[in-house]
Amino acid sequence: MLLVPRSIDVVQINPRTEITNLSALKNMDQNALPLHHNHNITSTPPPPPPPPPPLPLRHYHKPSFLHFYWGKNAEILFSGWPDNHLGMYALALVFVFVLAVLVEFLSNLNLVKPGSNRVARVFFQTGFHGIRAGFAYMVVLAVMSFNGGVFIAAVLGHAIGYLIFGSRTSKKDSG
Repeated sequence: MLLVPRSIDVVQINPRTEITNLSALKNMDQNALPLHHNHNITSTPPPPPPPPPPLPLRHYHKPSFLHFYWGKNAEILFSGWPDNHLGMYALALVFVFVLAVLVEFLSNLNLVKPGSNRVARVFFQTGFHGIRAGFAYMVVLAVMSFNGGVFIAAVLGHAIGYLIFGSRTSKKDSG
């Protein structure tokens, strides 16, 4: 740090060199002010940082949409799937539909018998809930492809799954 005494004499202190004039240092005023903009200092600036590494090159670029679009050119759940083929796109729609039906089936399934061990029942239901939530999130991720066909397949899968497994018409009358 460079200090300028209030008197006319200017003393520069460079921490890299030895101090040879101790008397001038001892005679400095106690109220010396720091010198912030001293242009007499000659030092080399630090070297510039190294350039960032190059980004990996992609062989192809698929547009990512932030709105619904129609067509078979989609990427659903996995990179490169369904790979712009109409047959694979239809298979992807069937997969999303069946996955949504499976989520509704698992949501309305009751595998725990009354009177079973409470601790075992809680752990079983927790694990089963985790599996169901994982399938449900896969449906959500598929819909996040913003493909209109995938969205319709997911909605129809949930609706038909609810109709088959969750509605009152599919359950036995209890009264």
